[in-house]
Amino acid sequence: MEWLSAENVVAVGTAVLGIVASGVMVWYERRVPRRKRIGYRVQMDNPIGDDVRSGRANRRLGLFDEDPGMVDATLVLLRIENDGSQGIDRDDYTGPEIHGLTAVFTDRTIRGVSVTQPTDADHLMDHFIPDRGFGYEGNTLRIPRVPLNRGDHFKLLVLLSGGDVGREIRLIGGIREGEVHPNRSATPDEKPPLFSRAARLISITLTLSVVTLAGIVIARDDNPPPIECASGSLAITGSTAFAPVVREVAKQYEKKCEGSDIKVDARGSEAGVGELAARGAQSKRSPSMIAFSDGPTAGESRDLEGNRVAVLAFTLVVNQGLDLGRGLSLTDVRRIYRGQITRWRQLDPHLPNLPVVLVSRNADSGTRQIFQRRVLGSWERVPSTSLDCLHKDDRTAPVMRCELDSTQEVLDKVAAIPGAIGYSELNFALGHKGLRRVPLGGAVASVQDIEYGRSDYPYRGVEYAYTYGHPPAGSLAAGFLAYLGQSVGETVIRSHGNLPCSAPAVLPLCDDDGGS
Repeated sequence: MEWLSAENVVAVGTAVLGIVASGVMVWYERRVPRRKRIGYRVQMDNPIGDDVRSGRANRRLGLFDEDPGMVDATLVLLRIENDGSQGIDRDDYTGPEIHGLTAVFTDRTIRGVSVTQPTDADHLMDHFIPDRGFGYEGNTLRIPRVPLNRGDHFKLLVLLSGGDVGREIRLIGGIREGEVHPNRSATPDEKPPLFSRAARLISITLTLSVVTLAGIVIARDDNPPPIECASGSLAITGSTAFAPVVREVAKQYEKKCEGSDIKVDARGSEAGVGELAARGAQSKRSPSMIAFSDGPTAGESRDLEGNRVAVLAFTLVVNQGLDLGRGLSLTDVRRIYRGQITRWRQLDPHLPNLPVVLVSRNADSGTRQIFQRRVLGSWERVPSTSLDCLHKDDRTAPVMRCELDSTQEVLDKVAAIPGAIGYSELNFALGHKGLRRVPLGGAVASVQDIEYGRSDYPYRGVEYAYTYGHPPAGSLAAGFLAYLGQSVGETVIRSHGNLPCSAPAVLPLCDDDGGS
């Protein structure tokens, strides 16, 4: 019988294996949580005054309405716990601020906070001090980087005013190789379900998918590969700051699409775009090549077509021996890069009397172009005076300045040279030892603050993917760009501390091309 062909037997066998796999996934999801996770839930959100607005007039739960501004007082009990499989250390919190998490109480004002913890975890209380970032302002509560063993938890009893109960309460923050998420637990009157909602959804979705796949394969044997898959070779060049993202997405694409070969050779934004333009002009057609650029290209060729890919945050960095406190104003930065500040003590008498060493990227760098456009408002005016960043080759120059080919080289030099200052893509700087990140104009570099409109931090830009003309349909270049804008690409972009332009909420930020 025709339906007993080898291909159909394999398809039906795949369906059976898929059903078994769904059961294994349910067991794995229940028994072995795979990520570091911090869960939170609101255990109480009650009015403590005259609760007229909720339709329960004359219900008296307290006398707070005698105090000014407390007529609409509410109490919230927020439980925060490690509900993953691994312990969480202070360094696992990924935010650049001193505190680890931020609780936001929509439309309400915080009046006071009390912290409670289990009797067997009294060590947690040592972290709830102002020096660790604990405090509140307006509707925002700053929660320190509290280390939590698996199953550890603490509770925050928050007194608020100015809004109704039931308004949204969000916990914002990031965990390296993990997540911060809302959770829930069964009340004493509830019977826990046999399977969690996530497990049921995974089981049903996977089972339906594999059964449908088996039916399609039995009905027809010419099932095509995914539309964005293409074979052949693709060269990717350009930005060194965005190269880790591109390499990881390329690896995922090659794994998914058999016959694809993607080579990544990051050499700087301008150099990469220039090479693309030259190849296209020589062949008079679109080569199998993509050039990534930190910011829009100066436009060597009208045939180049740019696609906005991500919003990147950058940061100034200094050697760890320089404590600049609240950072630098834009005026201070411009004086430094004009050569008007030659020793750090000229900027502040409390700083060490070290010479200023400017560690810069070369002229092909998009990171440098964005720094000049968004921060300096002009070119870096001090010429290169040193090849090794250690010896001044031009002794008449006011300060020492060197130019390097990659972001990693800049960070290594700044960390090694007392008095050095440089710039970098934010995610590179976060994990580098021997450095201090420098706030600009009173704002720290934070992709979360940029995404949610909480900061006007200036040193940021849009990453572009350039092709020579529109890549042909079905080509590897077109397939890779489509894959970059899908869920896998978005996840990789976010995991490297950037914001994907394919996300609807980020689109307005991507419309800002980094110009002044």
